[in-house]
Amino acid sequence: MPEKISLVRSSMPPLEEYVEEIRDLWETRWLTNMGVKHIRFESMLREYLGVDNIVLFSSGHMALENTIAAMGLTGEVITTPYTFASTTHAIVRNGLVPVFSDIRHDDFTLDADKIEALITEKTSAIIPVHIYGNICDTEAIGKIAGKYGLRVIYDAAHTFGVTKEGIGVGTFGDAAMYSFHATKMFHTIEGGAVAFRDEKLRAPLNGLKNFGITSPGVIEYAGGNAKMNEFQAAMGICNLRYTDEVVGRRKIIFEKYYELLSGTPGITISPIPEGVRSNYAYIPVLFDGYKYTRDEITEKLNAENIFPRKYFWPLTSAFECYRGRFDPDSTPVAKYLSERVLTMPVYPELSLDDVERICSLILGRK
Repeated sequence: MPEKISLVRSSMPPLEEYVEEIRDLWETRWLTNMGVKHIRFESMLREYLGVDNIVLFSSGHMALENTIAAMGLTGEVITTPYTFASTTHAIVRNGLVPVFSDIRHDDFTLDADKIEALITEKTSAIIPVHIYGNICDTEAIGKIAGKYGLRVIYDAAHTFGVTKEGIGVGTFGDAAMYSFHATKMFHTIEGGAVAFRDEKLRAPLNGLKNFGITSPGVIEYAGGNAKMNEFQAAMGICNLRYTDEVVGRRKIIFEKYYELLSGTPGITISPIPEGVRSNYAYIPVLFDGYKYTRDEITEKLNAENIFPRKYFWPLTSAFECYRGRFDPDSTPVAKYLSERVLTMPVYPELSLDDVERICSLILGRK
């Protein structure tokens, strides 16, 4: 059996470099609660992402959930069902109602033309997702939000370091959440952050992630524990030094997939839009009218110890925990794509020979 090829593989800095970065923790014993490395990492991220404000969290999910709480959102939130569970759960766990809008067929992002019809007097925000690293139509969404006085929080879990015309995605909307989970192209083992426009959000964000504590003996928020610890921050500091190198390698892998699969009838792999600096976080391939279905391709690859992912399937609106509350058929494009898209393995150590083998299996040449 050939060596296993997974969808992703966590990038790691040299062991000696990480050990050196954490060495002083054995002296200071300051392991969490916004320590020196936490502060340093925040500063590095502000510069790298080109944002004015950023707060670190223990995960991307907690960053999103606490941002919703810090903004005091109420009622309904327009969002996409074509996303990871976290996006929808963060809305629901704040006592809000997700209103699912359909997506674009070409880039899988929220279809801005369909948002306005879903706005009611209960709508307080829009939470779009920059899916697979594809940037939403931020200009159109911004105009709609401005017209109706809505907040916009982007789920930017897939778009670390991505820019559009030189502008970082963290600057769009009122806030943007990043995930630094170990499966992401940039990670802190577990972790996340939120970039935000209004400096006044900093106090509630920092309070909510630290049991509501704002100073000794003063508890201003009913907060939880969502702090990034020093070991996570140290991993982020080390990994950030190699991020551009990692992106460069992922770009080469994407280009090989694109060269081998694009132009095949029934297979669509979208190019990177002009003006976008991608991070090549994921490589979604649409099988629509191809000689093999998405599920048949999955079985063929699995038999060769290759494990792509049906990402995103099922829609969050079809989850068992939401059964009877939402109708997946109300977003037909999202449902259609969720049944036909397969994301391909991509990580820096993946060889181009392996990419060719994967594509040969897809094309029926092996």
